[in-house]
Amino acid sequence: MKNIKDLNIALLLGGTSTEREVSKSSSKAIYYELKSRGFKVKLIDPAYGLNQPTREEDFFSSEDFAATSNRNCITAINSDLLDNIDIAFLGLHGKWGEDGTIQSLLELRGIKYTGSGVLASSLAMDKAMTKIMFQHYDVVTPKWFVVSKNENDFDLVKAKINQITGYPCIIKPNDQGSTIGLTVCEKDEDVEHAVKLAVQYSDKALIEEFIPGHEVTVGVLENQALPVLEIKPKHDHYDYECKYTSGMSQYIVPAELPDEVSQRLQKQSLLAFQALGCTGYGRIDFRVTSDFKSYCLEANTLPGMTGTSLVPKMAKAVGISFGELLEKIIELAL
Repeated sequence: MKNIKDLNIALLLGGTSTEREVSKSSSKAIYYELKSRGFKVKLIDPAYGLNQPTREEDFFSSEDFAATSNRNCITAINSDLLDNIDIAFLGLHGKWGEDGTIQSLLELRGIKYTGSGVLASSLAMDKAMTKIMFQHYDVVTPKWFVVSKNENDFDLVKAKINQITGYPCIIKPNDQGSTIGLTVCEKDEDVEHAVKLAVQYSDKALIEEFIPGHEVTVGVLENQALPVLEIKPKHDHYDYECKYTSGMSQYIVPAELPDEVSQRLQKQSLLAFQALGCTGYGRIDFRVTSDFKSYCLEANTLPGMTGTSLVPKMAKAVGISFGELLEKIIELAL
């Protein structure tokens, strides 16, 4: 087997999801850290197909270098761009990058890749399926139900909210990340607009009980749960701006919670990770009430690696540097 530093790595970034810019930001941090540690890294944005930039800065620019499409992604993965590649480091986020789609193409090419496999990636991206698996494996999750894109009977939807989740409730796309398309609904009058917004990004809207309290998350590195991290956003909710704008959130790691609560969250995070069949690394998100009841919201199979990202902060809390974290992720994929 090759020495890890002798591997030919393809860093896949960008993609076609609504999280394209977040992916570029994550991948920029990954790329320069791996390069500084002596790795051989080739940048590939599958959304460009065969028409790849020649300058590395063009891969990370907010202005796209050329037209992007899902068909280009198929062409790129199937082409000689990935010939002689030992492993693909996935810097992609969101639909078609984090949902098992790109993973299945890499499987067909026989190329190893970072993160979870096809089925686990697909399950984790589908929030309703995630919750079904959580319930089966006794991972506590908020009450919920789904509404299809073609739903027109909003009186029925409101009745189900009053029966199942109550107000306030969260309405969000069933397979989207970064809080895109998410609304916190306080009353019946908010519902129709929130559902219509959510289904702009997905075929289904997930309607979920709102859990007041602490926003916390736990990173998982294979079979190790990292320290619990608490997020204190400047806004009422941990929205897109608070996630990706420096200074818009305060991060406390380890979280200032009773030891038994932190230990329970770590156990629940490993259980959630295993319930979905995840491998490599990931991040499990929770809400914790004022009386320390915890509710698991979702799993992220390709969590962010930007300057404000959470898994690197949790790894640092146990003495794992960003570079060491990336090396460990590569080793796990092998």
